[in-house]
Parts: sequence; structure tokens; C-alpha cells
Amino acid sequence: MTTEQTADSPSSTADRLAALPIRDELRGQEPYGAPQLSVAAMLNVNETTYGMPEEVVEAITDRVRAAARGLNRYPDREFTALREKLADFLGHGLAAEQIWAANGSNEIMQHILQAFAGPGRTVMAFPPTYSMYPLYARGTNSRYVAGTRGEDFVQRPDDVVAQIRRHRPHVVILCSPNNPTGTALGLDVVEAAYEAAGDSQTMVVVDEAYGEFRQPGTPSALELLHGRPRLIVSRTMSKAFALAGGRLGYLAAAPEVTDALRLVRLPYHLSAITQAAAEAALDHAEALMANVERIKAQRDRIVDELTAMGLQPVPSDANFVLFGGLADAHAAWQHLLDDGVLVRELGIAGHLRVTAGTEEETSAFLGSLGRHLAASGGR
Repeated sequence: MTTEQTADSPSSTADRLAALPIRDELRGQEPYGAPQLSVAAMLNVNETTYGMPEEVVEAITDRVRAAARGLNRYPDREFTALREKLADFLGHGLAAEQIWAANGSNEIMQHILQAFAGPGRTVMAFPPTYSMYPLYARGTNSRYVAGTRGEDFVQRPDDVVAQIRRHRPHVVILCSPNNPTGTALGLDVVEAAYEAAGDSQTMVVVDEAYGEFRQPGTPSALELLHGRPRLIVSRTMSKAFALAGGRLGYLAAAPEVTDALRLVRLPYHLSAITQAAAEAALDHAEALMANVERIKAQRDRIVDELTAMGLQPVPSDANFVLFGGLADAHAAWQHLLDDGVLVRELGIAGHLRVTAGTEEETSAFLGSLGRHLAASGGR
């Protein structure tokens, strides 16, 4: 500790940062984060609210114990076994050389932008969407362009095409199902975006972090990978596999894309422990997908019951529901929190987002919100 900064100094975080020679574009910025509060029903960050099944806990424990015996050595740099298991899980005729993995889909996106964006290059996404996209761009010194959506949050091929041709980004990100709206893209949108991006040799990334929660009949962009070397489909094990604490994201793309990502990854970026835990979870995909079906049932229940309350939930293909029609969204958020239910404020007027939890958590949310609406005249 120096004389410039003592333990009892009143300086704020902003003041302390201002004293450092950080990059200009980072000055005045806020880090990503959601409230981390200990409440009975934590329904704000779209985690799987069902705990890991005991049989999977045991399998992960056994696999990690075995990996621990070799921690004096570096892990498999190519995470070969994991890539093979991920390819098998995704299907669609994918091979291990088409798979890449990293510490969460956040690092996946970082690798993509490090390889294909960067200084003097542009990244485009379509708000309201995942709030990390601008931060990925900023972290790689890329320029971020915010596209637009229709009033119903839906993206349509002609509109997406026009925006891509106007801005000619180096990377365009399409989120499907989209966070925070829960809306999924038709393959016609992805196909149109890919064709429009051909003139500018733009990489098209379809972020399918919530892909396993899609409604029946909603397609995956994995179907479009063949013959499209500039198309990337990103996934995560944080949601459907209940592995948010394990930090494992992955993508599928042409083999040359994974070759490009090798140029920017840090050495041995996936620990032996991470690989072991992910492999064990993939071996028990069937048990974990059973919880996905339970979550989907609660999601659909939320949509039905919020509609009956006179609110406007957005039809969802994810494990959460965005809903509007609130006169004072913050007052509703606070009422829910006072009742031990934490949901997400998003800065969209009149809207909140709730994760589909267990049956008990969903009942607690619906009951609390119903009481709030009754006390506030229905809104």
C-alpha cells in the first residue's frame, strides 16, 4: 500500500480507476453483472434451477478425481475426447474437428472476436439482446454497431439483410433464442443474413445458448452449417446441462474456423478438471435433458398464467420469459424481492424477465406477482 492510496481512503472505484492508465474506451464504463442476492427463489440469471442429479454428481466426482492424479501435467491442449463427445451430442453429422470449446460461451465469443474482429473492425448485434455483446466488442477493441428489431422483438429476413448491407460488419451476432426476449429465429433469417454477409465476407454467429429449450418444431442453425464456412453456431453447457459453475461453452463450425481460433487461444485454456466435468456431464445427457423438459413445462405455465393475469408475456423458446404490461416494473421487482423471489430488471419499460424455475419456485413467483397486481389495480 502506498501513500497515494491508504486503506481508509474515501476514493471511489471510479476515482481509483481514473488514476490508472487504462484504455480510453474503458473509462467511465461499468462491468457486467446481475444482483447476487441470497433469496429463496433466484430466477434472475437463467441458471438451471434444478440441482445436478446425484448420479451425475457421482460421475463428475469420479472423473475429476481421476483427472486430479495427473494435474502435475498440462491438460490435453486439443481437448480431443471432449470434442468428440460434443460432436456426438449435437449430431447433424458433425465431426470433432468442427467443434471448439472454451471456458463458457463468453470465452467462445471472445475467441471469435479476437480472430475475426479487433481494431478497425466492426461487430454488429440486434438489441434488445445479450448485454455482453458490446462488452465483447469493447474488450477486443472492436467497434460495436447496434442494429434494430421490430416492435414485437422479431427479426425478419429483409430487415436483417438491409442492416447488414448498410453497416457491412466483420462479425454479426444473431441470438436464437434471443436473450432477453426468448424469441427464436427462423432459418430463413439466418440464410438471408449469411447471403447478405457474403459481399463483405462477414462471419455470422448464431448464439444458441438456450437452444435445448426450443419449442417443438423450432429449428437449429446447426442444420445450415454444411457448405457455409463463415457460419458459426455457439452453444453452452451452463443452461441445459446445469453446468453454469463448470464454465464450458462450445461452438460448431467449419474446420478452418477452429484452426483460426487456435491462433488466439491461450495455451492449455481448458483445464483437465473442466474437461473431466464436462465429459462426465455429456455421458449423462439423457438425465439432464429430462430436467430441461421439466423447465420447459414451467416456462409454458408462466406464459399461460401471466396472460391470464392480463400481462403480455413474449412467447419463449428459452428457459425464461420476458413479460410486459407493468405500470411500474421496478415496484413489481421490489415486491417480488421482498417475497424472496429475484427476477431481472432489464431497462425495457414496463418489462421484467423471469427464469423458469422448479414448480415450487414458479408457484412462488406467480403467487407473489398476483398479489402485487391485486394491490396495484391489476398492473
